[in-house]
Amino acid sequence: MAQPYLSIIIPAYNEAERIPQTLVDMDKRLSGVDYSYEILVVSDGSKDNTASVVRNMAKMVKNLKLIDLKDNTGKGGAVRQGMLLATGKIRLFTDADNSTSIDQFEKMMPLFKEGAAVVIGSRVVKGAKLDPPEPWYRQIPGKAGNLVFQTVLGLWGIWDTQCGFKAFTDEAAEKIFNISTISGWGFDVEILALAKRMGYTIAEIPVHWVNDTRSHVKASAYLKVLGETCTIRWRLWRDEYHLKH
Repeated sequence: MAQPYLSIIIPAYNEAERIPQTLVDMDKRLSGVDYSYEILVVSDGSKDNTASVVRNMAKMVKNLKLIDLKDNTGKGGAVRQGMLLATGKIRLFTDADNSTSIDQFEKMMPLFKEGAAVVIGSRVVKGAKLDPPEPWYRQIPGKAGNLVFQTVLGLWGIWDTQCGFKAFTDEAAEKIFNISTISGWGFDVEILALAKRMGYTIAEIPVHWVNDTRSHVKASAYLKVLGETCTIRWRLWRDEYHLKH
């Protein structure tokens, strides 16, 4: 079987309610594309019937596959499994709530052709749109956190590390995710820090982000990410990722 151009990885934990609408929308938007693709839903030890819902939908959604993890590993762990089991030349992960529709991948394609190895969605660069927009006071923690990430990990100029719409070439995906260690919400900053250390070009696109008020992310997750950022910095200092030659 020929290697597909695009692999789409969707980490899902207890998403039986939201995943059907996401998959139907994705299937519809991909129906007219001129490239090959696969959709991998990674059920991350879900306690509901996420896995059975996805299995049933495979009958109607083209190129849909299920990776059913028996234990909950965290979003980072689920994305890692999906990235390493995917076969596409480009491997993109996106959220189960469909906050960023798959057709926005088309904005990434020219950047990969120009030589980027990592292309990430951003909710803050020029042209991005949040629906509904966040009030200014809710933007402060995110911007402050990103300033910490930039300073501690050298991710200068990347003001939205946490957007759940990121794509990698197959080479970059395999090298980065084979050595990444963070399984929680801090995995985003870890994979970007590793990509930067490996010398990969990171490009950004503005996204149209539809905010789902049923989000599973708790406020405490942001504090945990800051702690994991310090862990990543420590591991880089000690060369625990074995990146020095």
